[in-house]
Amino acid sequence: MSFSEGMLSTKLANRVRAILLRPKAEWRVIDAERADIATLYRSYVIPLAAIGPIANFIGSALIGTSLPFSGVIRVPVTNAVIGAIVAFALTLVGVYVVALVADNLAPNYGGTRSPTQAFKVAAYASTAQWLAGIFAILPALRGLSILGIYSAYLLYLGLPVLMKVPQEKAMTYTVAVVVVSLVVFLVIAAVSAMIIGSSYLY
Repeated sequence: MSFSEGMLSTKLANRVRAILLRPKAEWRVIDAERADIATLYRSYVIPLAAIGPIANFIGSALIGTSLPFSGVIRVPVTNAVIGAIVAFALTLVGVYVVALVADNLAPNYGGTRSPTQAFKVAAYASTAQWLAGIFAILPALRGLSILGIYSAYLLYLGLPVLMKVPQEKAMTYTVAVVVVSLVVFLVIAAVSAMIIGSSYLY
């Protein structure tokens, strides 16, 4: 690992820790940072968004699920790889969609439009959701993925700060974006599950 890669990894770990443990203070730091969408994708979104698809691939194709009287059932590697790639791609698209929604809704709630600020919110608020994807590696742990709901709280804290929405309108604005976010992530999960699940037919 080069020095620059090591610095990048440290910065990523520090941001993850800060946004999860002290989100109110960290959103103010994020608000003041200069950033661009391409860099955020490369340095933050892609590494974290890959956790769930990789864990799901390992859990479904390599470890498998133990069923009574059936032994261990594993998804064919080809299907699992396709499912992981699709889930990863949809996640990357999903972040951008959530950012677009947040950006376009902001003026309706007294906020200020800013595609970059909206993307920062969508990306950093998704941290808990992406980290919770690691639980897909073992069937017994998959229920713990519910911990990813913490991302909704992060979104609630971050939207008013970065999009400059008045506090009295922050809740309704957040609810609107959260609903769209949940729909996006449910579609991602459903499409991925359909692709991986189809392997049982072959």
